[in-house]
Amino acid sequence: MRKLLITGGAGKLAQQLSIKNKGRYLIYAPHRSAMDLTSLESVKRYMDKTKPDIVLHAGAYTRPMNKHQENADISIQTNIIGTCNVVLSCIEHGCKLVYVSTDYVYPGTEGNYNENSPLSPYKGNDDGLTKYGWSKLGGECAVKMYDNSLILRACICDKPFPHKRAALDVRKSLLFNDEAAEIMLKLLEYKGIINVGGPAQSVYDFAYGNDPRTEALSREDIKDVNIAPDTTMDISKLKSILKT
Repeated sequence: MRKLLITGGAGKLAQQLSIKNKGRYLIYAPHRSAMDLTSLESVKRYMDKTKPDIVLHAGAYTRPMNKHQENADISIQTNIIGTCNVVLSCIEHGCKLVYVSTDYVYPGTEGNYNENSPLSPYKGNDDGLTKYGWSKLGGECAVKMYDNSLILRACICDKPFPHKRAALDVRKSLLFNDEAAEIMLKLLEYKGIINVGGPAQSVYDFAYGNDPRTEALSREDIKDVNIAPDTTMDISKLKSILKT
């Protein structure tokens, strides 16, 4: 059985990937105590021990977004340098690398971004959300240096929707993490870049469809970060792959 190493083993996406695996791969999903992304020695040591065929790099410094403004050093160490450590270890072992990136690498102003669209995280305000986008794009730069790789620009939300209110004037291509995990496991053999998301819609419509008790708010009501108004993605490439 082929071995799949999932970084960020304590995260909800990694947990869903393990659940959805259903015996397809032998899963390793270490917590930070076993494999510290910020340490090249730690990453190499764990990969020397497990010898994975595929590494799905889902480990990252993420929410709340404002902490990327407050702790830029941690964001750099984890999302940029940590990803470089994973790439270097994959090169050494010759294994496939799948990197979970984000829709926040796109400008977030016009929407319907495809895999070849210009990249530049939202410039509406240089806050934590924008810095998160830059940190994930920094990780993409390292991954692109390795030919045996796949970048998944994903728009993922915890299930159930984690907030009681959702923005009417913010559009995204959201998927719940359990749906995203099922899709990602079907993409592991591909290379290049694939947008992973759901139908383009307002965040409110997405949340309301799961819980009719959800209340509406506007971007102006969100005080900790300046949310990009439209990071919707063209997912036609993903749909074409899933049909085959």
